[in-house]
Amino acid sequence: MYRNASVWPATAAVVLSSGLLALAVGSEPVPFGDVLRVLGAHLGTGTGPADPVSEAIVWQLRLPRAILGFTVGGGLAVTGVAMQALVRNPLAEPYILGLSSGAAAGASVFYLGFLPAFVSRAVSMPLSAFAGGLVAITIVYLVAREQGRLSVARLLLAGVAVSAFMASVTSFVTFASPEPNRLRAVLFWLMGSLSGSGWPALPLPVIVSLGGAAFFWLLARPMDAMLLGEEPAQALGIPVDFVKRLIIIACALVAGILVSSAGTIGFVGLIVPHVVRSVSGVGHRRNVPLCFLVGGVFLMLADVGARAIVPSQDLPVGIVTALCGVPLFIVLLRTYRYQFA
Repeated sequence: MYRNASVWPATAAVVLSSGLLALAVGSEPVPFGDVLRVLGAHLGTGTGPADPVSEAIVWQLRLPRAILGFTVGGGLAVTGVAMQALVRNPLAEPYILGLSSGAAAGASVFYLGFLPAFVSRAVSMPLSAFAGGLVAITIVYLVAREQGRLSVARLLLAGVAVSAFMASVTSFVTFASPEPNRLRAVLFWLMGSLSGSGWPALPLPVIVSLGGAAFFWLLARPMDAMLLGEEPAQALGIPVDFVKRLIIIACALVAGILVSSAGTIGFVGLIVPHVVRSVSGVGHRRNVPLCFLVGGVFLMLADVGARAIVPSQDLPVGIVTALCGVPLFIVLLRTYRYQFA
């Protein structure tokens, strides 16, 4: 049983209300009634024609952006849950452990044309981001192991070091880019941005994010067992090494695709799992779907906040998530508790 039986209805209500808020708020506010009329007109449930201007704003601009924000936030949140189970450390998440920086480096190298021609013809930007993220998280994981166990100090230091190295790779290729027209777009994207999203760009991140959530949900029992330690998990019949490899590859794939779609957005995978665990406990069977929904809501609301802070400009959403995540990370470090309750 869940600690709170009303958690699912409450979460559903928050998702719906946050979605409507994301469609209504912006540099050009749209009344909620017009938002509902636009949605009803396209879904076949409307009572009358929608205003053409409101339809263009809601359906063509804000709805794809809200869907991308929801799926990116949900995907990053469940990736954070899986990484915390992998290393048995609630401080782990893609941004802190260098996975996002590695994905950003791989995507930047491809986008700015630094791959050999025969390689660039065979790969894509999402594939490059996946490869960069996989290299980063593998290095962090191997460095953090100490006599068969993961050291918290090594884990955090390795994450900082790998993030700095991958960031330097990104900075170098950005500085040396022969295409100045792409430079500003890359710099804005590296701060995490949902601007410029449209319907054609949605299928890949939506499929990967939902698929990643489903995959981690199927691994709920092994991840629950891994929280007890490697030896207890093996005693329960869990192939620990195989599950770890699956989690690493899946995390790199999900984070890589999402970074290639929305840039580097940090701390979603840190904030959301802590909020969800405070309500529902540590069981992954319930935490994975809840984290996906709450992560989606968090990033949608962060994007609304980014639009509200500087109404005349499109503030990168990664700035807002960092402003929320850094204080929480400092508080968690000060508690000196690096294990699950």
